[in-house]
Amino acid sequence: MFKLVLILYSFSIVYAHAYLGPGTGAGLIAATLGVVIGIFAAIFGILWFPLKRFLKNKKNKKVEEKK
Repeated sequence: MFKLVLILYSFSIVYAHAYLGPGTGAGLIAATLGVVIGIFAAIFGILWFPLKRFLKNKKNKKVEEKK
């Protein structure tokens, strides 16, 4: 019974009587983009720097073989 009341109450319209200006939307978009870019930067850092070190070591080995 409690679940039924909770579901019916969630579909009722309740006014907040509050104003959310355009700055709120811009802040939400900026925060979301920041999190997404941060995740991509972390993945890039985790993958790129070991790959860069591997390629550098591979290049150094080729130079040593030519000597």
